[in-house]
Amino acid sequence: MAEKLVLVGMFPEIAVVEPGDQMVWHSLSGNLRIEFDANRSPFSSNVFQAPTGVNILSGPPRASINPGSYKYRVWLNDQHIADGEVVVRPKQP
Repeated sequence: MAEKLVLVGMFPEIAVVEPGDQMVWHSLSGNLRIEFDANRSPFSSNVFQAPTGVNILSGPPRASINPGSYKYRVWLNDQHIADGEVVVRPKQP
């Protein structure tokens, strides 16, 4: 499974994933929380959390998810620090 790395503090605003990919978030600066809209998360969960220094892995996009854009919020030590976006590409034949 391919991973798409997101560096908090120096991360792209938009990341593109395909059906077999997953997102990876990591912070050395504090507790990290990633929140998608509860009704519009491309992954099996809409909230991902980890303490300092631990990777957050999203897992692959849900099989039933439509290709498109999905926005999320990034929290560091319970402070909203940024917004991001995941673009899920359609499965290639």
